[in-house]
Amino acid sequence: MLQQDSILPLSDHIRLYDMLIPKTNLLRQLNELVDFSFVYDELRSKYSESTGRSAINPIRMFKYLLLKTIYEVSDADVVERSRYDLSFKYFLGMMPEDDVIESSSLTKFRKLRLKDMNLLDMLVGKTIEIALSKGIKFSKTIIVDATHTTSRSNPQLPLEILRKRSSALRKSIYAFNEEMKKSFPRKYEGQNLSEEISYTQKLIEIIKESQYAELPAVSEKLNLLQETCEDIMDHCTTSDDRDARAGHKSNTRKFYGYKSHIALSDNRLITGVVVTSGEKADGNYLQDVIHKTEDAGIEVDTVVADAAYSSKGNIEKCAEDEIQLVAKLNPAVYSADDNRDDGFIYNKDAATMQCPAGHLAMSSRIAKEKGGINDRLVFNFSKVKCKKCPLKSKCLKTGAKSKSRSIRILSETHEDYMKFENSAFFDEKYKLRYMIEAKNAELKNAYGYSRALSYGLESMKMQGAMCVFASNLKRILTLLGIKTTK
Repeated sequence: MLQQDSILPLSDHIRLYDMLIPKTNLLRQLNELVDFSFVYDELRSKYSESTGRSAINPIRMFKYLLLKTIYEVSDADVVERSRYDLSFKYFLGMMPEDDVIESSSLTKFRKLRLKDMNLLDMLVGKTIEIALSKGIKFSKTIIVDATHTTSRSNPQLPLEILRKRSSALRKSIYAFNEEMKKSFPRKYEGQNLSEEISYTQKLIEIIKESQYAELPAVSEKLNLLQETCEDIMDHCTTSDDRDARAGHKSNTRKFYGYKSHIALSDNRLITGVVVTSGEKADGNYLQDVIHKTEDAGIEVDTVVADAAYSSKGNIEKCAEDEIQLVAKLNPAVYSADDNRDDGFIYNKDAATMQCPAGHLAMSSRIAKEKGGINDRLVFNFSKVKCKKCPLKSKCLKTGAKSKSRSIRILSETHEDYMKFENSAFFDEKYKLRYMIEAKNAELKNAYGYSRALSYGLESMKMQGAMCVFASNLKRILTLLGIKTTK
């Protein structure tokens, strides 16, 4: 049963908040900036309002997830910190003497209450609404790029992750007492995941019973190891992330995970995001992030992007919508017959063609078209991979052993655009690209967006939603000239 209790109740100790939490505290400022009642309104339908036990207010549960993102801690640690950190209790709408929730409640909240919600668009739209209500001005220019997030199951195997975190936990104990080493179980050195889990569980139990378990330097690593162990046990039958896919950072460097296609205003607020699996081409999502930006209430007349977005289709669509696309051209990207809907795309990061199955071309060559009018760029794919590929019936002609894909190089088709690329306006706008590179780095370094916290595309979207929400709120405070401290 859902009850609304977002207003702080009376308490003899409420004055502690004013005495001990400075006005510049980040969480105090966020509480003053945002009316979190929108969370209650959005989630009301997920609860019964007349039957069952009283549920924990969804606003408080949502704020717990926001705290996890801002401070990069586990479920157990964010709950434990809210037990003694008055700034956390104030932010969560609790009294100093109130008890905290069970950390398992956060897992249930994510799975039961946030499931099937378009959380990402809702939170991006909410931050833009807040910014506009505070008088923050937006130009009609956005910068677009994609950033990658590695899957939780990559690049390390579950066994390797357990060993790494077990090692960190043991070291934290040795800093206080190296003699504890004698009471630990013998380390497992084989490759059986079940045996490693068994060792990890024994280690956890011994440390929990020790006098060091409550020390912050130990407890955070202990809780993280336990949470990791439980998660791996839940997914041990499918240790890989089934929604993640292999993408390319370059022709020789791959990653396994997801991509976030991001639109950023020139005041450095994120205005639209699309989260996909890692193999998706950047340029295919340009129109999506433009539309999401416009849906959030921002008018767009200029888009700054890299060469991955300069396809013929994007240039023509932007021109049709009276949007100026500022993206450097690449002959292989903007060639005239690059509009065939056969799933083959030019991968800008790898600088070669990519097939519908996500495989890169093995080689390329320039060939003359019949009559010698135009050159063609021909890409050849691996015979071995084509033979095993489940999509070979769609790609290969009868009797063919491998696929080749060619495109015409027609620079004359883009003469006007090439002149625009050499203009002073283009140069000036293109300088804005550094902003989105910096924003991507902020999401990864400050909010842990370099690695997925859980498995699956929906979980990745939820993680993206919280990271973008936190980033945008802090940016709004900066734009308003409000200095904050954690």
